[in-house]
Amino acid sequence: MKSLSKLIKPNILKLDPYTSARDEYQGAEGIFLDANENPYDLNYNRYPDPYQSQLKARISKWRSVDADRIFIGNGSDEIIDLLIRATCESGKNRILSLDPSYGMYKVSSAVNDIAIDLVALNTDLSVNMNDLSAKLSVDHKLIFINSPNNPNGGIIPRDIIEHILTATDNLVVIDEAYIDFSNTDSWCHRLDEFDNLIVLQTFSKSLGAAGIRVGMGFMNPYLIQILNKIKPPYNISIPNQEAALSRLDNLDKVKAYVSQIKASREKLIKSLNGLSIVEYVFPSEANFLLVRFYDHAKVFSTLIEHKIIVRDRSSNTNCENSLRISIGTEPEMEKLMRILKSI
Repeated sequence: MKSLSKLIKPNILKLDPYTSARDEYQGAEGIFLDANENPYDLNYNRYPDPYQSQLKARISKWRSVDADRIFIGNGSDEIIDLLIRATCESGKNRILSLDPSYGMYKVSSAVNDIAIDLVALNTDLSVNMNDLSAKLSVDHKLIFINSPNNPNGGIIPRDIIEHILTATDNLVVIDEAYIDFSNTDSWCHRLDEFDNLIVLQTFSKSLGAAGIRVGMGFMNPYLIQILNKIKPPYNISIPNQEAALSRLDNLDKVKAYVSQIKASREKLIKSLNGLSIVEYVFPSEANFLLVRFYDHAKVFSTLIEHKIIVRDRSSNTNCENSLRISIGTEPEMEKLMRILKSI
């Protein structure tokens, strides 16, 4: 295994990070005259914990991952960007991802002026192992694997991910934004086996807290130290930390909603397969379905007329005539099916 320090850009290794007032004194009580804050309690007049210690402790208990392996980002998007900035040099390093997949991998690589290579999925959106193996021979600092994959919801088989992890010493990022809607185990529980494994999760999907923008990265503690060097000092606000903690207080309700969404997904698959306008429903272990219609444009415009908004994914690789449909409430799904049956 290549030393993780060799994967980090030299300027980041040398960086003398910004230190905040809360780095120098971490106590909860005292007369705080160190951070130029307004001393009067106007709600949130104090800076937040820059390392989200309480939230990490709760996530640690929930996900059974040591707290020193947890990084909290302003959404998973911030973590993606920080990983690129920590490791990749413009004109020198490359990134690898699947195609189609979550669009922010390409966007973040472009913003940072880093080349990205894409492994095109097969027509059924399964992994093309020949193409993947060929691309793995190139030195990619970061490899992003979205599983369940967006836009189709398919799980990337474990043997393929193991093949990637063992075939490279570079960082392999498994983006598990939708993992709680799947019957597949998280890769979080295999961090001890692979120093180069990073797992991303989020409060936005199963936890139903997209509005608070809290993402989680599970990784080697050394990489946590690197990301802490380059992240904004207070990247997660007090209200957002409080909201995340509150959501973790209601995991029973979250689990009930997840079970309901999974049941609704299976019901919708069955209903869609009975429609003459549907060509194919891609297998999904997420909270959405990718559906290929014979005339997707007509379906899309008809749904819009009835104020039912879905995503047109027909421009994605091998997603011709396809719309992505999120699983809504039972009344919303009933209305969706009524309109689809009328087309």
